[in-house]
Amino acid sequence: MNSVQLLKDVLYFLAIVHPASKILFLSAYQPPLSFRDNFRLSRTASFAAAAILLVTAVAGNFVLKDIFRIDLYSLKICGGIILFFSGFSAVRNGHFMLDENHKVKDFSEVSIIPLAAPLIAGPGTIAIGMTLANVSGILYAIAVIVFAVAVNFIFMIFAAPLSKFLAKVHMTGPAIRMTGLVVAAMAIQFILSGIVEWLNTIPR
Repeated sequence: MNSVQLLKDVLYFLAIVHPASKILFLSAYQPPLSFRDNFRLSRTASFAAAAILLVTAVAGNFVLKDIFRIDLYSLKICGGIILFFSGFSAVRNGHFMLDENHKVKDFSEVSIIPLAAPLIAGPGTIAIGMTLANVSGILYAIAVIVFAVAVNFIFMIFAAPLSKFLAKVHMTGPAIRMTGLVVAAMAIQFILSGIVEWLNTIPR
């Protein structure tokens, strides 16, 4: 296994995961998470995301196409729609984690959706994991995914101190809305990418 190439692929994977957006997402939780709760949320989300990414890397083509008859572009569009509503809610309401009754969701719910999926294990990272498994082998893809998710987890656990700092300088609200805008833009990009891939499958 080429360590230099492994490092490059891990960094590329991290670029798609975008750890900074996860830090802002967690720091936007109200009431602010304690370091312990933030650690638990980040750990749960990281394990769930890693499980999704590993399963899809190893058996993604079989599970998605042969069992569920789902193409990757459909996953991108669906994931983008879910992510868009999360980002739009933050821009409109100043909060990421509101349920249908406009009450704050328990962080155990947030750890799976939208944090683990689609914010970490999203259409982009799933596609990269599947591609690495096909091109470089399953063990190589597993190594890249594990390293990237672990590094992202390390970044995420520092969201609690940032949350306290934002509250201290009265920047929590603006930070939430700015992050929501970025998340919504990422969602639109997922949707557009999926539509382009779908259009390319139509015979001309």
